Amino acid sequence: EAYNHPSEDSSSQAKDPPAESPRRSPVQMSRSRGRPLRGKRCLVTGGGSGIGEGIAHSLGQAGAAVAVLGRKRAKLNRVVKDLTAAKVDAFAVTGDVADEASITRSIDRARKALGGLDILVNNAGIGGPNGCALPGPDRWHEIVRANLDGVYYTSRAAQRHLPDGGRIINISSVLGRFGVPGYTAYCASKHGVIGFTKALALELAARQITVNAICPGWVDTDMAADGLQAMADGMQVDFEEARRLAMSAVPLGRILQPEEIGSLVVWLASKGADGMTGQAISHCGGQVMW
Repeated sequence: EAYNHPSEDSSSQAKDPPAESPRRSPVQMSRSRGRPLRGKRCLVTGGGSGIGEGIAHSLGQAGAAVAVLGRKRAKLNRVVKDLTAAKVDAFAVTGDVADEASITRSIDRARKALGGLDILVNNAGIGGPNGCALPGPDRWHEIVRANLDGVYYTSRAAQRHLPDGGRIINISSVLGRFGVPGYTAYCASKHGVIGFTKALALELAARQITVNAICPGWVDTDMAADGLQAMADGMQVDFEEARRLAMSAVPLGRILQPEEIGSLVVWLASKGADGMTGQAISHCGGQVMW
């Protein structure tokens, strides 16, 4: 399948006014630099809520057609309805990234619905505690299978459909950068995503397919709210105090929105990131600076 670049020839781009010009209207922006992914076809796993939903909207606003994949049809349909209302070509595809046979079938359905596949965003995952030397539920296999095996299964099924010059973008976490007691499975899985990203980037470099990871910090999602509530329960404080304490460890002092992660995904998928591969980028308000 050809990797299409409609309406993005250099001659048309050269006629756009400078990006910094104050005279550019929102309409002009959307016709030029605001839609860098026009004609691209994207699949977002875990696209029915949270960060995945924000990524799907960001990709759609950038001009891409988007398929959102997940286990819960009702959530996917809601996202597709919102995207369609925003004049985005959008599709819902059910599947379980932790089941290799299921995700292989789902990738094929998504490819057929989109008419091809240019960009894969591995976002699906689960959170929650799992200690090794601490008491608590034994969720090692559940968490690692969804967060790490799922990225492997999905990438392996999708990469054969990607054209030369395609993109794979994996969502890791700042917990892929450091450890947190009681979260051994989650930390291990997210560290693993970074290692996987670096190795796969080398495997696909000959095809000019770039593979990068994003490591979000606190993002305003249900998963983050669950984490803050667990933190509050453990410290015997209320939710707002737990949130205040969490934000005190973030130099910018605020929680990010899903669309902020989506904006970085759009850039990594764009022409401007052609030369970036094998990288893990922390997007976390300064929580991690290495």
